[in-house]
Amino acid sequence: MLENFRREKIVNGDIEINLVVGGSGPPLLLLHGYPQTHLIWRMIAPRLAKSFTVIATDLRGYGDSSKPPGFSDHSNYSKRAMADDQVEVMRQLGFKTFLLCGHDRGGRVGHRLATDYPELVEKLVVLDIAPTKAMYEGTTMTFARAYYHWFFLIQAAPYPETLIGRAPEAFLHHHITRFAGMEPFMPDAWPEYVRHFSNPATIHATCEDYRAAASIDLDHAATDIREGRKVTCPLLALWGGHGIVERCFNTIEEWEKVATSVKGKAMPCGHYIPEEAPDSLYDELMAFL
Repeated sequence: MLENFRREKIVNGDIEINLVVGGSGPPLLLLHGYPQTHLIWRMIAPRLAKSFTVIATDLRGYGDSSKPPGFSDHSNYSKRAMADDQVEVMRQLGFKTFLLCGHDRGGRVGHRLATDYPELVEKLVVLDIAPTKAMYEGTTMTFARAYYHWFFLIQAAPYPETLIGRAPEAFLHHHITRFAGMEPFMPDAWPEYVRHFSNPATIHATCEDYRAAASIDLDHAATDIREGRKVTCPLLALWGGHGIVERCFNTIEEWEKVATSVKGKAMPCGHYIPEEAPDSLYDELMAFL
């Protein structure tokens, strides 16, 4: 997988970020979501690398990146901290500005990065998310049933860590297959996802990611609203037409509340767009970027 990409690790303070780099052209940063790694891009990154310098990282807490214990206020897993990691990655790679595409949690990191560093992000693509604040405030029974993990993972440590840690592969299988079945991840990516998610440090770190989303990230979003801060670069929102975001949210309307230039559409798939519909995603990215 991604054989023609070189592998690197970049240090940001006490955090080491694992990544792969390949191709040539304008820099394009790809950020994955929960509970996966940079391998979500394996079916599309090689094609993108014909037109872009593609950088695909493991977020803090995921894959082969650092997994520090969470702070009491969860600030070291805030999307701001995770965005800062990615800014340092791109700085050390020598890129002054870049394009950015994030799926799921990576989309939330991308949203924060583009808000905090408007001078760096030329265009932003977010995959199968509405803004975090909008999704929490718009919670319905349909959303809560489908995204129960949002409310389970934020419980105080070590409760969810203990339960997941008893059967991590079973939890991972349940989580992923209820959205997409197993076909998009087999045979190559699934063993890697299991390997990483079986690490107790990964389980804790990913819980901290969600704890931050339900606390300090909401504080940062409220400050943005008070201060009138929005994403100012062009933003493309793509979401699964068979998924929960489609059923529960007016995605374009919600992104228009936090960004100045928004367009988007539903895709012919569920939640895992890069793995379920790589051809359609490739076409959309090439047209937008």
